[in-house]
Amino acid sequence: MPISLKKGQKVSITKDNPGLSKVVVGLGWDVNAFDTGGDFDLDAAAFLLTDTGKVAGQGDFVFFGNLTHASGGVQHMGDNRTGAGEGDDEQICVDLSLVPGNITKIAFTVTIYEAEQRRQNFGQVNNAFIRIYNEQTGEELLRYDLGEDFSIETAAVFGELYKNGNEWKFNAIGSGYQGGLAALCANYGVEVE
Repeated sequence: MPISLKKGQKVSITKDNPGLSKVVVGLGWDVNAFDTGGDFDLDAAAFLLTDTGKVAGQGDFVFFGNLTHASGGVQHMGDNRTGAGEGDDEQICVDLSLVPGNITKIAFTVTIYEAEQRRQNFGQVNNAFIRIYNEQTGEELLRYDLGEDFSIETAAVFGELYKNGNEWKFNAIGSGYQGGLAALCANYGVEVE
C-alpha cells in the first residue's frame, strides 16, 4: 500500500526497501476545460543538486532537451505534449546506485511550455501528482497529490529525492514559481540562453 503524502511531509523510500535502487518518478496532471487558445504542454524535469542547492554543471539538468544524465542515474522517458489519458503523463527513471556521490538532492519540477504566450498557468491545472514506484516490481511506494493550491504560477517543484546518510528520502514540496522554467533554472544555477 503506497504512502499518501501531504505537503511538507518527508518519508524514506530505501529504509523499508533494502536493496532498492531503481525507481520511476511518475508525474501527472489534468488540464481544466477552459479555452486558452492553445494546448497545454507541461514538461517534467529533474535538477541534480549538490549540497549548495545548485547544479554542479549544465548536464545536471535533465529535461526534454537532455534526456539522460551522464552518470546514467537519471533518465527522462520523453516529452508528453498533451497530458491526455490516465496515469503518469511523464516519467523519470532514477537508478539511485548510479547517482554521483556529490549529488545530494534531485528536485522534480513541472513547467508549462510557453505559458506566457499561451496565457496559461497552474491555476488551470488540476489533479497534479507525483508518485514513486519500484521499477522492478511496479509497486507504488508513495504518492503526493498537490491539490489546488496554485493560481498564477507557471512552474512548480513537485518534490525531491534526497540523501540522508545512507538512505534516500522523499520530500513533498508542492511549491509554485512565476517565470516558468527560466525561474527554476535561475534558482538551481542552470544558465539559460
